[in-house]
Amino acid sequence: MFDSVLVANRGEIAVRVIRTLRRLGVRSVAVHSGADADAPHVRAADTAVLLGPADSASAAESYLDVARIVAAALRSGAQAVHPGYGFLAENAGFARACADAGLVFIGPSPSSISLMGDKIHAKAAVQAAGVPVVPGSEGDALDDAELLDAARAIGLPVLLKPSAGGGGKGMRLVRDAAALPEEIAAARREARASFGDETLLVERWVDRPRHIEIQLLADTHGNAVHLGERECSLQRRHQKLIEEAPSVLLTPDIRAAMGEAAVRAARACDYAGAGTVEFIVPSSYPSSYFFMEMNTRLQVEHPVTELAVTAGGARLDLVEQQLRVAAGEALSFGQDSVEFRGHAVEARICAEDPARGFLPTGGRVLLLREPEGEGVRVDSGLAPGVVVSSSYDPMLSKIIAHGPDRATALRRLRAALAETRIVGVTTNAGYLRRLLSHPDVIAGRLDTGLVERHPELTVAVAADHRAGSAIDHPIESLTALALVAAALARQTALTPAARADGWTDPFTLPSGWRPGGEPAWTRHRLRVPGGEPTTVAVRPVSSGTVLDPADHPGGAGRHQVRIGTGAVFEARSVLDGEQLRLTLDGVTHSFTHATDKAVHWLALDGDSWAVHPYDPLDELALGGAGGGAAALNAPMPGTVTVVKAAVGDPVSKGQPLLILEAMKMEHVITAPYDGTVEQLRVTAGGTVAMDELLAVITPAEPDAPAEQTTPAEPGNPTEEAS
Repeated sequence: MFDSVLVANRGEIAVRVIRTLRRLGVRSVAVHSGADADAPHVRAADTAVLLGPADSASAAESYLDVARIVAAALRSGAQAVHPGYGFLAENAGFARACADAGLVFIGPSPSSISLMGDKIHAKAAVQAAGVPVVPGSEGDALDDAELLDAARAIGLPVLLKPSAGGGGKGMRLVRDAAALPEEIAAARREARASFGDETLLVERWVDRPRHIEIQLLADTHGNAVHLGERECSLQRRHQKLIEEAPSVLLTPDIRAAMGEAAVRAARACDYAGAGTVEFIVPSSYPSSYFFMEMNTRLQVEHPVTELAVTAGGARLDLVEQQLRVAAGEALSFGQDSVEFRGHAVEARICAEDPARGFLPTGGRVLLLREPEGEGVRVDSGLAPGVVVSSSYDPMLSKIIAHGPDRATALRRLRAALAETRIVGVTTNAGYLRRLLSHPDVIAGRLDTGLVERHPELTVAVAADHRAGSAIDHPIESLTALALVAAALARQTALTPAARADGWTDPFTLPSGWRPGGEPAWTRHRLRVPGGEPTTVAVRPVSSGTVLDPADHPGGAGRHQVRIGTGAVFEARSVLDGEQLRLTLDGVTHSFTHATDKAVHWLALDGDSWAVHPYDPLDELALGGAGGGAAALNAPMPGTVTVVKAAVGDPVSKGQPLLILEAMKMEHVITAPYDGTVEQLRVTAGGTVAMDELLAVITPAEPDAPAEQTTPAEPGNPTEEAS
């Protein structure tokens, strides 16, 4: 075994690898950009080496600098390098550079990485080994015309895939022949940005497929075993969301056959280490499976196998197995000793906003509560104060649950997601909890299109939180509930504390209380990102002509509340440290609460909301649009990669104007209507912040409605705060 290992990665995978190194008594060395100087993986390691400057433009590149990482390993006295996943994990040049420097690369050989990293040659190699492959294009470096011809020959729908990489990046499903040229161009851009290689191939698309992968282990002594399968069919845009083991689809015979096929694929490239062979499986004919690709590294979802599979009667640590194989040890078990024990399910927590089309998010973690409990494991790269940047992949952590059966594992994972509190960064945790509650997921009726077929799951509904309510009030979603909670928290902040005897001077209250009359309304104009400004009016409940001091201890108490021009209903709130308890119709909701300047953050059942005070003057200053023009603001922080228009250009509705990239995701900004580019505030290569002005479009006709301007202000209660 090694004495010292450098981990060439960051975030949760670096923390996870360091955990195993510490358990084995191996000294760990972290590397970091200047921006990550106080990151959790740096704190966890025994030694840390700075790679590059702190500016965000170069932060990600620090982890891709082969020469600096190799120099850091040599400088720190490391004997081996663990690449984690992402960054340089499947870079044959990096593996070769480690070997040339006398370092052990904890992974397969450069030749194995090269062969399986090229999807075109990988398909040919495994096909020659008797592994079934998806029908698709043949040949290297097809130009656009050849890709078009191949797609027509295969028949639509087809899937465009980068030859040089995986993880769903650059993949495009095309059902319309007319869209092929633009999709090919977009796929090449993403492939070039993600892998430095724009080579594409095209494959037949299998409708309603299931994505099932086989975990492998192989040593340098000729031994190779498979560790069963993981079901990864719950995904969006080819990015996995939920993984589980075993799959409810496979019979023991199909599992054995797919495992044997995966081992043949590994032997076809003389593989050593931990790896995964991915298959596409028709839901109706699971025995008709096709090889998709081989990932020559540790997978994100490897904890699912670690919790669900035993070998020789013991649970496996796949990082430990990687280390032992790299150190020249033979596998200590054979295929006959591998078996499933119970069921495991994993959820990937990502910095993205499901309510806004899963756009990337970011920010500083103000408060963090990660779940604990029987059968629950958390692999995390988070800590309070950590800044989540658009420079890196959006995955922040993973929550994995194990149980004696699938129903128990799912129930434990849903409960763990409900306990998750990540305040300061919007994540998908609440969405994943709702996805895991869907009847098709519970029944195991999965396929890779299920997520897209159920967009309603992106909305945090309030119905289940108001079960049994006999009062009809205008709270249709938890977002509206959060707006009310934030308004009452703001009200509390404005309310003076009671004296020791419990009395509060009514003339100091923000309600504008007047002798002989009802308290006046205090209007809070609020918005959540991507939502319309909303007026939440609040006034305390009075006892006759005198405010009841018992209703206002420290600003807490009973209030009448009104959203917009809707019905008035009663709510009670208590703000106690980081907990805000809001009671409606006899049901109390306990939010986690934090403030960041004027922004109120609220979290409940995995969901979180940033509730901002809204000022139309701020938006005018930001957008600078007038006369019916539309201000196009950045829907996410990121980098402008392509600009397709210039000031003065005529544009048509839906025409792409520029492309914004964040966390390896492209977002196309389009014209809201026919018009002219009045302002263009960005250039290709520049970075933008959330809501930053990108462009202003003037409509072609003076009376044309501006679809993206500030919405009309809804009606307000008749009484204003005095």
